[in-house]
Amino acid sequence: MFAFTKKEGSAALAFLIAGSVWFVVGTLYGLLSAITLVAPEIFNNIPELVFSRMRPIHVNTVLFGFVTTTLMGAGLHYTPALLKTRLWSERLAWAGFLFWNAAILSGPLTFSFGISQGREYAEYIWIFDVCIMIALILMAIDLTMTILRRTEKTLYVSVWYFTMTFFWTIGFYPIGNVMWHPATGSLNGLLDSLLLWSYGHNLPGLLLTPLSLGAAYFVLPRVTKAPIYSHTLSLYAFWTLVALYSHIGGHHILQAPIPNWLKVMSVVDSFIMVIPVFAVLFNLWLSARGRGGALLADPAGRFIIGGTVFYLLTCIQGPVQSLPSVQQVTHFTNWTIGHSHLAVLGFVAFMATGALWHVLPLITGRRLYSAALVHLQFSLMAFGVVGFLIVLTIAGLVQGHSWETGTAVVRVLPELAPYMAMRAAIGVSVLVASFIGFYNLIMTIKKGQPIGESAIMESSGGVTP
Repeated sequence: MFAFTKKEGSAALAFLIAGSVWFVVGTLYGLLSAITLVAPEIFNNIPELVFSRMRPIHVNTVLFGFVTTTLMGAGLHYTPALLKTRLWSERLAWAGFLFWNAAILSGPLTFSFGISQGREYAEYIWIFDVCIMIALILMAIDLTMTILRRTEKTLYVSVWYFTMTFFWTIGFYPIGNVMWHPATGSLNGLLDSLLLWSYGHNLPGLLLTPLSLGAAYFVLPRVTKAPIYSHTLSLYAFWTLVALYSHIGGHHILQAPIPNWLKVMSVVDSFIMVIPVFAVLFNLWLSARGRGGALLADPAGRFIIGGTVFYLLTCIQGPVQSLPSVQQVTHFTNWTIGHSHLAVLGFVAFMATGALWHVLPLITGRRLYSAALVHLQFSLMAFGVVGFLIVLTIAGLVQGHSWETGTAVVRVLPELAPYMAMRAAIGVSVLVASFIGFYNLIMTIKKGQPIGESAIMESSGGVTP
C-alpha cells in the first residue's frame, strides 16, 4: 500500500503539482478580491466572499501554497542530484508534503468563515501552525541526513540555500506566530507589532529569497552550460543575507513608538542589503555573460533571468521606501501593495516557475508538452507584474498626496476607482497564466515525449562550482 511514496522523485513531483494548483486557487481569490474593490456590493450576500476574508486566502495561498511549495518541489530534486545521492527518505518528504498542504488547505476552509489569528501573514490558526512546523522539521531532518550520506564532497550553494531555509524558518515561524499563546496567536501592545514585523519581513528574506536563489543557482548554469562565476562569491552572499536580513522588519512600523535605535538600524541595514543582493546578481549575470540568447530561448531560463531583473527592482524600491520621508507619502497606500506584487509575483514567482519548467522534465523523464505555452505564461505574468507595479504605484501616490494635503477620504475614493478597475483587469492575465501553467504541467506528465534514460542521467547531475 502506498508503494508510490517510495518512488524516487515522487515527493518532489507532488510538491510541484500542488504548487501549480495553489497558483490557480491563490490568483482566483486575488481576482475576486480585486473585483470587490471595483464593485464592493457584488458579493454582499455571500459572507465567505467579503474582501476581509478573501484577501488573507489570496495572500497566504500564493505565499505559502504557490511559490514556496513549488520551490520546495524543485529543491527536493536538485539537492539529491547535486549531492549525487538519493533523498534519504522519500516517505519522510511525503509526510512533510501532507502536513504542509493540510495547512495551506486550511486557509480557504477557515478564513472564509472568519476563523483566523487576524495578523498579517500569520493568519493560520494554531493547529495548522503546528502542521507547518512539523512539515519544516521533517524536511530539515530529511535534507540533513541526505547531506550526511552524500557522495559529492562539495556543498554547492543551492544546497546551502535550500537546506538552511528550513532551519531559519523553524526558528522564526513560531516566534512570529506567537505559538506559545494558542488561543490568540498574539501578544498585547507594541511587542506584538515588533514580533509580527520581524516575522513578516523574515518570510520574504529567510524563506522566499533563499529558496528562489537556490533554484536560480541551479537552473542558470545548467541552461547556459557554464559553471557559476564564483562559488566563493555565492557563499559570501549567503552569509551576508542571513546576517543583515534578519532584523530589518522594523522599517514597517517607523510610525509606531519603537526605539529610535531600532528605527535607525532597520533603515540603515535595509540599504546595506545591497551587498548580498548585488553579490548574487553579479554572480548570476557574470555566469551568463555571452549566453543571453540561450537563456532567453530556454523556457526556464527566460523565467530565471526575468526573476533576477525583478529581484533588482524589488531591492532598489525596498530600501528607498524604508526612508521615513518616503514612507510619509507611501506607507499604508497601494504603493506598498505594488511593491509586494513586484517581490512575490515578480521575483519569487518567476524563480519558482522557472525552476518548475526546468526540473519537471528531469523528474518525469518527459519533455515539456508545450514550450510555446511556457512562453505565453511568461508574457502574461510579466504583463501582470509590470501592470500591477505601475497601476498600484500611481494609486498609492494619489492616496499619499491626498493625505499630505488633508483631502477627505470620501473625495479620494472616486479618484482611485479607475486604478482599481485596471488592477482587476490586469489580474485576469495572471489568472489565465496560472491555468495555462497547470494545463501544461498535467499534459507534460501525461503526454510529454519521453526523454530517454541516458538523457535523464546526463541532465540530472551536479552543477560545476
